[in-house]
Amino acid sequence: MDTMRDRFAPVVSRLLDEDPRVAVVLAEIGLVGFEEARLRHPDRVINVGIREQLLVGAGAGLALTGLRPVVHTFASFLVERPFEQVKLDLGHQDAGAVLVSASASFDWPSGGYTHMSPGDIALLDTLDGWTVHVPGHPDEAETLLRHAVAAGDDKVYVRLSVQSNAEALAVDGARFLTVREGRAGVVVAVGPMLDTVLAATEGLDVTVLYGTTVRPFDSATLRRATEAAGTDVVLVEPYLAGTSTSAANDALADLPHRVLGLGVGRRELRRYGQIEEHVAAHGLDAGSLRERIGGFLGATATRVSA
Repeated sequence: MDTMRDRFAPVVSRLLDEDPRVAVVLAEIGLVGFEEARLRHPDRVINVGIREQLLVGAGAGLALTGLRPVVHTFASFLVERPFEQVKLDLGHQDAGAVLVSASASFDWPSGGYTHMSPGDIALLDTLDGWTVHVPGHPDEAETLLRHAVAAGDDKVYVRLSVQSNAEALAVDGARFLTVREGRAGVVVAVGPMLDTVLAATEGLDVTVLYGTTVRPFDSATLRRATEAAGTDVVLVEPYLAGTSTSAANDALADLPHRVLGLGVGRRELRRYGQIEEHVAAHGLDAGSLRERIGGFLGATATRVSA
């Protein structure tokens, strides 16, 4: 199966053919995937070289001329390094763009910490008005990329990962999906965490929601789920632990509730290792998640609903 990033260039190349507003801005990374599109649209496939601040600034400039720029590189170079340009060139100027990242939290361990970005969405949370998509399958990535490009002049972040669920679901770019229903708590699985969460909660009497669009946070679906499952909520996110805890707390502010945020820990792992070793070290494997979710929800969660 191809990866989300494998799907990125072909999808956006088709969008370049279909929509004269679409432009692509790259900083060397990913350029090879757009070689043919660059021949067809030399004025709308732009490579700025290894200059990440310019990458975002050029995208903002294109947006101000009426184009719909798709800006792509690794997450650490797209959100963290040029954050001032994301904040000012896009945010302050109210310029819309689609930022599409790769490498995610620790998708390329041998690249070291410079190529890891577990805090990308938490950082974007300090800014106003961003839509954030976190697909869990290449098919979902294609759907959400098309949603993002078609979203008028909105500011959208699409977070691609090599980690993937086995099957795609019918995501709509807005709502959480209800995958399993129970009565002893709600577990929200984000993007590529769904399969692991389903394995971790097998036999537990919990509702599992699946989130691929996490900003705006789908408070309505979460509240509906708590009507039957109660207001103990666990968030399992493939990035910095606790990133969406405040959003879940806000959604349930008028109700007595508890929220547990699970995700990538703050401790820096200084050995390269493999993706699976990083997953286990952060407690995001099925066994660790089951222990942490079960411990939080208590004995009632083990009573499987009929």
